[in-house]
Amino acid sequence: MKIRENVKISELTTMRLGGEAKFIIEVETKEDALEAVEFADEKGLAFYFLGGGANSIGRDEGFSGAIILNKIRGAEVITENNEEIVVKVGGGEVWDDFVKVMSLKGYSGIEAMAKIPGTVGAAPVQNIGAYGQEVSQTLESVEVFDTLLGEYKEIKKGEMDFSYRHSIFNSGETAGRYFILNCTFRLKKDKLKPPFYNSLQAYLDEHEIKDYTPENIYVAVADIREHKLPDPKKIASAGSFFKNIVLSDKEADEAEARGIQVYRTGIENSINTGWLLEQAGLKGKLFHGFRVSEKAALILINESGESYKNLEVATKEISEIIFEKFGFRLEWEPVVIGEKK
Repeated sequence: MKIRENVKISELTTMRLGGEAKFIIEVETKEDALEAVEFADEKGLAFYFLGGGANSIGRDEGFSGAIILNKIRGAEVITENNEEIVVKVGGGEVWDDFVKVMSLKGYSGIEAMAKIPGTVGAAPVQNIGAYGQEVSQTLESVEVFDTLLGEYKEIKKGEMDFSYRHSIFNSGETAGRYFILNCTFRLKKDKLKPPFYNSLQAYLDEHEIKDYTPENIYVAVADIREHKLPDPKKIASAGSFFKNIVLSDKEADEAEARGIQVYRTGIENSINTGWLLEQAGLKGKLFHGFRVSEKAALILINESGESYKNLEVATKEISEIIFEKFGFRLEWEPVVIGEKK
């Protein structure tokens, strides 16, 4: 376990905003997780769990507690045969590294989530997803350190209350309670089936790809993201900034009657918020130092924003434009460090 003092949150998050955190604690083992929480408790400090920093935003005043970084690595194959694999992965592993390895081995279930920045342990928190896949579809269980009870335990998928960008790990009284040590996934030898999101289908058509193997889908999505999305190592951004709009069947019918594109999976109806931003003419527009990406409108780039306050004002203006034009309220995907949802 490594402890550092007075570290800028802007150095730990991809949006590069935020003042100093009083302590930064790097956790490399499950025992470290217990010690890190005990350290914070002994000093009477609040704590916040952080992975790769791609979905967290720091405030200007910083965080007067301890940010606990997940650095737990490693992977263990529980079972593997010609049809499926069950694998346990450390919460500190890079998400895309895991996706790539599984996809190249021919296992399906996460290949469309290629190149999503962040760690494996952070994936269930937001129930991350892309191109019709979500973590909840393949996750079996997670091993956690329960900070309330002070013990290690396993949480099954059915207990995680998954929905769009929602889980027990980021919502309600249990938000921030569990430190995710590792995640167990069940992936199958299978192929994705159409219909695909428009951008993915267009890429497959352009490159004459008709065999939708996990490897082919991984490569396609990785290429799409590389050309459309900023590299967080080079350009300050929190990735997809606004959540897509989830609709009931009736609301979806009404939206389509108004000429709004609705994506229907049979389970859920949604509007791509990037499409709304593009239709509103916001692509490439600069708001208080934050630019709506010219390549992918759902991405908000910190081009010259100097503060969290700038971000608040910028996103409020963007949201008001969308509400006035379409009647939908926008909601952030990133979580604000130290703020309860």
